[in-house]
Amino acid sequence: MSGTLAWYMFGQFSLLQYLEFFLRILIACICGACIGFERTKRLKEAGVRTHIIVCCAAALTMLISKYAFSDLISPVGAKLFGTNGTDPARLAAQIISGVSFLGAGMIFRTGNSTHGLTTAAGIWATAAIGLAIGAGMYVIGLFATLIIAVIQIIMHRFTIGTDSTVIGLVSCMVVDAKAFRQAFNEYADKHRILIISTKISFLQEGAKYELNLRLNNSTTITDLIDFLNETEGVKTISCEISR
Repeated sequence: MSGTLAWYMFGQFSLLQYLEFFLRILIACICGACIGFERTKRLKEAGVRTHIIVCCAAALTMLISKYAFSDLISPVGAKLFGTNGTDPARLAAQIISGVSFLGAGMIFRTGNSTHGLTTAAGIWATAAIGLAIGAGMYVIGLFATLIIAVIQIIMHRFTIGTDSTVIGLVSCMVVDAKAFRQAFNEYADKHRILIISTKISFLQEGAKYELNLRLNNSTTITDLIDFLNETEGVKTISCEISR
């Protein structure tokens, strides 16, 4: 039955080995989540979801590298017919590096914010899953697919940290620049708004502030506009937002 789909599914590894593989992938996901949670608390672009996907894909790739080519060797240690001189890991390694360039094309920068990191990580993870299926590690590939799909669905619905933030570009004309700066800094500290960059232009009619902000899900752009409307000395306000 060697070489058949049934053998690849149930005869290549024992149930205990499959459970150990599952545990390795799950531990990798947990470790990635811990690192991602620390990053997301600092409102960095790559958050929990991105770190989990990358760590899961890396663990899956390592399992492929170590165990995926057992079907090339017979139980007595001889290479099977047609596999003599082959190097199955060579093309697999090229796929990993090649897809990395493809993923880099998904990342783009707008002003001081970066988008597409999770998409790029997902493409890399998808390549690892394809390697697992192609190598005959069907169960591991399907398990990794389930893990990543569930993480994507849940964390897209219940956002954490940078996944729940929006980028806001706020432009306003103020009479007293010093008083406005003090009031806005107090508001930003209270509502955990990250000021990415600030540009000030002093004009005849007052000071023009251009603020590039990262807002969390507890503060909306409407809340920010209400605060600016209530702030003394603010003459004009304009806002642009993007995720």
